[in-house]
Amino acid sequence: MFSLNSNYLKLKAGYLFPEIARRVKEFLEAHPEAATDLIRCGIGDVTEPLPRAVCDAMHSAVDEMGIRETFRGYGPEQGYDFLRKLIAKHDYQFRGVTVAEDEIFISDGSKCDGANILDILGKNNRIAVMDPVYPVYVDTNVMAGRTGNMQDDGSYEGITYLECNHENGFVPSLPQEKVDIIYLCYPNNPTGAVASREALTRWVEYARSHHSLILFDAAYEAFIQDPDIPHSIYEIPGARECALELRSFSKKGGFTGVRCAFTVVPKELLARTAQGGQASLHPLWNRRMTTAFNGVSYITQRGAAALYSEEGQAQVQSLITHYMGNAALLREAVIAAGLTVYGGTNAPYLWVQSPLGEKSWETFDRMLHDHHIVVTPGSGFGSAGEGYFRISAFNSRDNVLEVAKRLSLR
Repeated sequence: MFSLNSNYLKLKAGYLFPEIARRVKEFLEAHPEAATDLIRCGIGDVTEPLPRAVCDAMHSAVDEMGIRETFRGYGPEQGYDFLRKLIAKHDYQFRGVTVAEDEIFISDGSKCDGANILDILGKNNRIAVMDPVYPVYVDTNVMAGRTGNMQDDGSYEGITYLECNHENGFVPSLPQEKVDIIYLCYPNNPTGAVASREALTRWVEYARSHHSLILFDAAYEAFIQDPDIPHSIYEIPGARECALELRSFSKKGGFTGVRCAFTVVPKELLARTAQGGQASLHPLWNRRMTTAFNGVSYITQRGAAALYSEEGQAQVQSLITHYMGNAALLREAVIAAGLTVYGGTNAPYLWVQSPLGEKSWETFDRMLHDHHIVVTPGSGFGSAGEGYFRISAFNSRDNVLEVAKRLSLR
């Protein structure tokens, strides 16, 4: 009989969001009348349509594909030059940050890249993740065999958990032990917190002194409102020697269903070989991409490029203004309801303390059954998330106003 990857058997019974879907399904089966009344503020999926500039660009690209002279087959697995140039110029060079075009790799999602990068990293690396944490960081390492078994508190042996709480502003302290790979996400999912330049500088200094790698998830950087908060880890001196950055068009451009993202791998980024030497990650990631990935479609990349046009940038800003306006309304409603809330000012997520000492899933069930609102239980993001729940601001304005009204009646 063929064998399987037994690491998958270490995983929790259900990934957080499928478990939420299961509970919502059971609720709606028992209360079908609530189907039209249910408002989902759980999963961070966008609700507003694609920017007009994107739609026009993708229509033009489809027309190109219908003509022999402009038809395109396989494209470059790393991404088309026209998009890589725009990213380098607008996302980095305009901010005084050095990132070369060929250090940018276009993909179908930063979640995918965060998992796939493990293919070129050794299994003996000590992993550190924030707690609470985006579950994918942990689960992909479990799948790849970089952890031990799950413990009673839901954590995994072999992972260093960096607690984030209101006392440290949801920016963890440096680990006491040496770690090799560090996952940092700012603006943060799920807490909505941001990291100051000083905090990121400490992490870069730690990584450089310990020869560690920072996997910096900046998927929500476009939502930063505070001009003093860095948008990229590469704004910190020395970061090119120790950090890889993941970004996405999913939230700022409404691409959750279109699929386009990118990862930056600086050429200075070196890893230790089994023979004790050093090797650059850049050519290895390029090799992985060209071997196991056929690239993002030309049509999609033309749509992503349109986000950088004058029209596209204005439409992106309109989306950000809409979602951050939702966050402001939700913050106001949560505070008026007498609850303690964090986030929602530089990120489209609110991190709310559960009332009356409730556990996270207890709050989830009460919000679902009593108010017909779907939130995300904090404990699903790790043990340090117990006693909290996340509210997503990705929604229509009408739904947000209705949620605010229901919260006032809690």
